[in-house]
This record gives sequence, C-alpha cells and structure tokens, in this order.
Amino acid sequence: MPWLCIYGIIVVGFCCIKQNIYFFTMSLKNASILVIDDDQDVLTAVRLLLKTEAKEVVTEKNPENIRNILSKQSFDVILLDMNFNSSINTGNEGIYWLGKIKEFKSEAAVIMITAYGDIDLAVRSLKEGAADFVVKPWHNEKLLITIREALKRKGKAATTPSFRTDSVVGSELLGESEVMQDIFYKIEKIAPTDANILILGENGTGKDLIAKAIHQQSLRSDKVYVKVDVGALTESLFESELFGHKKGAFTDAREDRVGRFEAATGGTLFLDEIGNIGLHQQAKLLSVLQNRQVVKLGTNTPVDINIRLICATNMPLTELANESRFRKDLIYRINTVEIIVPPLRKRGNDIILLAKHFSRIYSNKYLKPVLEFDSKAMDKLLSYHYPGNIRELQYTIERAVIMADGNVLQAQDLIFSPIESSPAASQDEPDELKLSAVEKNTILRVIEKHNGNITKAAKELGLTRTALYRRLSKYDI
Repeated sequence: MPWLCIYGIIVVGFCCIKQNIYFFTMSLKNASILVIDDDQDVLTAVRLLLKTEAKEVVTEKNPENIRNILSKQSFDVILLDMNFNSSINTGNEGIYWLGKIKEFKSEAAVIMITAYGDIDLAVRSLKEGAADFVVKPWHNEKLLITIREALKRKGKAATTPSFRTDSVVGSELLGESEVMQDIFYKIEKIAPTDANILILGENGTGKDLIAKAIHQQSLRSDKVYVKVDVGALTESLFESELFGHKKGAFTDAREDRVGRFEAATGGTLFLDEIGNIGLHQQAKLLSVLQNRQVVKLGTNTPVDINIRLICATNMPLTELANESRFRKDLIYRINTVEIIVPPLRKRGNDIILLAKHFSRIYSNKYLKPVLEFDSKAMDKLLSYHYPGNIRELQYTIERAVIMADGNVLQAQDLIFSPIESSPAASQDEPDELKLSAVEKNTILRVIEKHNGNITKAAKELGLTRTALYRRLSKYDI
C-alpha cells in the first residue's frame, strides 16, 4: 500500500513530537473531524493520528455521501481531498465538493488535501471558502498545526474583523479602489497559508508594505520577519549573506555568521528585487528552496530551514519569464501565488486618500495644523502620472507641508520631482509589459477557456460577475 508507506511515519513520528505540541492537544480535545478521501490508506493514517487527539474522527471514501453525513451530524473541521474518482468529473472535484459543503450550510472549517501539482487549484479553493490546504505527503506536525490554526480562526471568526473592511493593511497600505480591494481580498486569503508569494509592480508601489501585511496576517506573525535586497548583493556576498559562513571560510571571515535563511527560520523571509540576481545565484537559491536546507560556506553540514518565502521584483512578468534572464523552475518555486501591484496612476481617487494621509503625518511631524487641499490642488494630484509612484507622492506632500504658509495646500504648493522620468517614458512602455495588458490577456484566456461562460470565468478569476463585466467594458472586450 503506497500511501501506508508514505503516511506510516505519522503514528511513530507523533510520539516524537507529542511533547512539542502539548498546547495543541487541548484545542482538539472537543473537536469533531470529518476526513473525505477515496484513498483508504490516507483515511487510516489520519484516523490513527487523530483518534487520541480529537473527540471524534469520521472517515468517508465517497464524497457523494457528504450530504447524508452532514444532515445527521455537524463537524468542526473537514479534511477534503482535491481529486476523486467519482461520477462527478469536473477536473477539480475538490472545488465542486467544497461548494456543496457550503451549500449544506456547514460551519466546519474545510482544509483541502492536495498534491503539489494542484497547488493552483488549492489556492483557488481559498477564494471559494476553504480555511487552508495541506500538500501531501505532509509532515504530521504540519497537519496538526494546520488543524489547530483552522480551529483557532473558526473560533475567532465571529469577533475578529477583517482588515479588508477598513481598507487598511499595515500603517500606510491604504486603498479604496477596486484594484486594491482585490489585492486586500487576496492577502486575506493567502496570508494564513504558507504558500510562496511573488509580488510584482513598479518601483515605489508599496511591494514591501504588502509583504509586511502578509506576514502580519500569517500564522507566523509572532515570529521574525527578515528582509533582504538580494539585487544589491554581489556574487561574492550572495552565499555568505543568505546562507551564512564559518570562521575562516574566506579571507575576511573572522567569525561565524548566521545567514538570512537560518535567521528567518520559523518566520518570514522577504527577498526584494529577486529579478536582479544572476543565473548562477538563481541555481543556488533553487537548490535551497527544493531541499529546505542551507549549507554554510566553509562547511559540508546542511542546516534545516523553516521559512515562509515572499519575493518581489519590478521586472514585468513577461520579462521574468525569459529563460535567458530567469530560470522558469525557480519562478514556479517562488510563485505559488502572484500579486500584481498597480502603479499609482491606475488607482484613481486612492491618490487623494494617500495624499491626505501623508498630509496628516507631516503636519504632525513639522508641528503644523493638518493641511487640507483645495480643488485645484486635488485636480493637479489626479492628473499627474507619478513615475515614482507612492514614494514620489509622499515626498511631494512632505515638501508641500514644509513650504506651505497657510492651512490649505494649493496647486502651486505641489512641486513634483524633476528626477523622475518624463511622461513620455511611461507612454512609450510596450503594451505587453503593462499590467493592464497582462490583466486583459488573462481575462481573454479564461473566457475562451470557458467558451464565453461569464459565470464560470468570473469564478476562476476570483471576481464577481459585476466586476468582470466592468473589466470587459474597460478593455472593450
């Protein structure tokens, strides 16, 4: 039985980790858990793991019996496989049965069980209401922690407001525009998972704030957050900085050094400007991510790492996909989910929202009354193209607050930086490199995939039908 071989370590391994997860035992003691998988070996292994930890464990091979089971009994957690050999053949049976569970008004936290190749579907299941997902074959401790956290979030759901309602993530990540609300929704769904995230966007759009927001909303929020600008590391410093070194490993290695990967263990590692590293560095990074181990310079001993990885780059996705510049196998490894951050010029009235936010900050900093904007100043803010994005707006408002004589900022007080590129530079950007073109092409592909069915296309894109119709109108599709 292949699955029994894979999962046979669960029972033995559980004895080894029991002491480390004692705090978790109490949270499961009164939980009822339903496990749905058509592999009997999986059902047996999970039942053996959970039978002494949960109040009740019910297993079921046939998902078509879900309605009957839920009509007779309620559960706190449901473990649901993504693929079944059943009479329902949609290509993503897990999503289908997740929808049915929601239709049955079950309040259980649903955790999807997926193979590595189906991670995209598992991430999509989060948009459809799943609490989390685990990749098989899993580590027993990881499965137990995932269930514990699902129970914790389920218990807090009624009292803990979503940050998306406030349109604020972190201290300065603000936005009321539709495109930012979509990003906030995505953060809300992916943050509690350990999925690797790739953040794309121009310089100054707030990619670092989004990375911090993901960490703050993650299950690792009480652990360390480590940021590294890998694009600034020279070839000689890359391994030492990321993986560490032993004393004497090279001429200037006067003491042992812990690398950033090891320092971030248990927490989140944010690799900024990932698109700027060379192919040789990419190969070394890929090896570490595949093996989940680093080898310090000057040693042959691997060190296990346990990180949540977030990467960011200002390089357009089409350019990143060029194999002469970037390894595709590394892209797949770091890009379980991507977040495309729009330039400020595409965010409409968010510009005024951010300007007023910066005005409050700098009015307080420079001991002035909070300055308002007259109508011409707001028109000037909205008509500018912002090649430097939010960073440029921030510095523009700071200068205006410093120089202002009255309590109202006027158009002449807003002086944009001459060091940024000209409007022509932005207009000359090839269409295929614009984020809007990426979105339009994605919509066209998904609609074609579903033979023009707007409902199915909207569902796959994670949009409402109304939001999709707005985009169809916007791009004249």
